[in-house]
Amino acid sequence: MKKFGTEDSHSPPAAPAEPGRLSPHPGSLRLAATLAFAGFVVSVVAGLFHADSASANDHPATFAEYARSGIWTAVHLGQFVGMALLISGLLVLLVVLKAPDGAMAWTARFGAVAAVAALALYASLQAVDGVALKHAVDAWAAAAEPEKAARFATAEGIRWLEWGMRSYQSFMLGAALLLTGAMVVRARRVSRLIGYLMALSGLAYLAQGWIIGAEGFSPANTIPTLAGIVLILVWTVWLLLSAWFGNDAPSLDM
Repeated sequence: MKKFGTEDSHSPPAAPAEPGRLSPHPGSLRLAATLAFAGFVVSVVAGLFHADSASANDHPATFAEYARSGIWTAVHLGQFVGMALLISGLLVLLVVLKAPDGAMAWTARFGAVAAVAALALYASLQAVDGVALKHAVDAWAAAAEPEKAARFATAEGIRWLEWGMRSYQSFMLGAALLLTGAMVVRARRVSRLIGYLMALSGLAYLAQGWIIGAEGFSPANTIPTLAGIVLILVWTVWLLLSAWFGNDAPSLDM
């Protein structure tokens, strides 16, 4: 007669989980991909209605254009919704890909902190740009000539505050994308190229943060801005297709 527990004591130990492999969560991965892609689409659509025919650093021309816009606040609300969806996608993705312990677990935590900080800064940015600046330029446009200089100085001060907030928001978003990209590469739940593209988009946002902080909305920011848009488009579409139509655990050479 076997003693109680004898069979368990001689059974082979369970094989440890392969590093970088997570138990499948296809629903969560699909949610992350859908949120990120939806955020990109909403941001782009809202941006199409943004008044920006004048050079952004030509403040008299730009402020006059902003004052004529009747949908300025709504556009910025749409942009905020888009950013909130995108960052929500990053946060869900970090939960799905989170390593159980070690350095990658800290990478996920720091990525989540950077993402939340980026969203908080973006909310503040849109409040400054979409609400405060709009009221300031409206007051400047409607002011009598003796008051125009003071009203313009107020609007320009708000504009400079916008530069600072957008600069640091770009830094935080860039950091969040870099760290999340590292998690995607390490976890290997989807193609590692998605993680590399995500990290490159993070570098583009870091470059934007530096340029905006130093020069404002200058032409030097055109290439980093376009690079960020294109890279986010590519990795969000790729992630969406992988989550909904790809294999749940791709081969390691991907």
